[in-house]
Amino acid sequence: MDPRTGTPVVGMVGGGQLARMTHQAAIPLGQSLRVLSVSDSDPAALVARDVVLGHHTDLDALRAFARGCDVLTFDHEHVPTEHLHALVADGVKVHPGPDALVHAQDKLVMRRKLADLGLPVPPFAEVTRLDDVTAFGAKFGWPCVLKAARGGYDGRGVWMLNTPESAQRVVPELLEAGTPLLVEQCVPLRREFAALVARSPFGQGAAWPLVQTVQKDGICVEVLAPAPEVHLELAESAQELALRVADELGVVGVLAVELFDTDAGILVNELAMRPHNSGHWTMDGSLTSQFEQHLRAVLDYPLGATDPVAPAVVMANVLGAPTVPEMGVDERLHHLFARYPDAHVHLYGKAERPGRKVGHVNVLGERMEQAREKARLAAHWLSHAVWLDGHQIH
Repeated sequence: MDPRTGTPVVGMVGGGQLARMTHQAAIPLGQSLRVLSVSDSDPAALVARDVVLGHHTDLDALRAFARGCDVLTFDHEHVPTEHLHALVADGVKVHPGPDALVHAQDKLVMRRKLADLGLPVPPFAEVTRLDDVTAFGAKFGWPCVLKAARGGYDGRGVWMLNTPESAQRVVPELLEAGTPLLVEQCVPLRREFAALVARSPFGQGAAWPLVQTVQKDGICVEVLAPAPEVHLELAESAQELALRVADELGVVGVLAVELFDTDAGILVNELAMRPHNSGHWTMDGSLTSQFEQHLRAVLDYPLGATDPVAPAVVMANVLGAPTVPEMGVDERLHHLFARYPDAHVHLYGKAERPGRKVGHVNVLGERMEQAREKARLAAHWLSHAVWLDGHQIH
């Protein structure tokens, strides 16, 4: 407990943009957020007062960081599972705990558990030799998808194998490097959804509306909330599925369940047990943001209402342009707000690099297509300093 405020100290491992935005949510609650950051230039370290420098793979650093924290939570899933078990054995309150978090850390563990629960997942198999992939491709057809069981994100750690020959070129090298692998059927999908929920230690659950995520080159570029043209039955079944996953795995905090929409129904793609890109729209478009909800959950406070505050909310990621514009960020913001005074901009304080997530824009509206167009134009302007619709800056 922070003696200055009388409120709990939440320790967040990782100093990225998720920790930065969690810090924002902690301020109005009067809470103290302590951040374990690799660098003092990480997004959260630039704004948070209580920053400890250290690496998430260093158990001694984790133990030192946890002292004085009422609860430990995460900006990412990359803390070694054995370190988390050691912290729990030390008496540290860790949310989500290692037995839950391992399902977001290891895709093979996740696939096996969800299949055991009878939840819909694509056909998959562990890969320990090249023959595992060729046999899988012969059974389920080519192409198939090879994935690193641990560590991949934003399209990294994923390889599309179109033929047995392509498997021969990729698989042996990865196995030789010690990469744990699994192979999945390449699922014909119509679009992708995300079901975002939260769960408290007491077992209270809350679900936001089902959203559609739009991907490009393996990176989410847009989120449409609520997902357009979705039958109520499908939306509710996706929310119920996510709440069940949270309950079955004992998740505490925010859980994002990424889903494939197929002709045969929805399939679970991946899990994230932390605030998630698919939930950034909640910062301006929901009664309770995912970041406040995560804090409420890990502290076992009653969860907040998840109702949207507008008929349509669109989040567009600001992705670094191939070439950093000569016009500075400050001037880009001036022009953006002059044109779109209702745009909600969230920049992360990160250096611009091609394809890097450096911020996002939320736009609220009465109609999805209008909000989507505005968000797309605003995000592209912030990254490229060029209006896609030909609007000129004078």
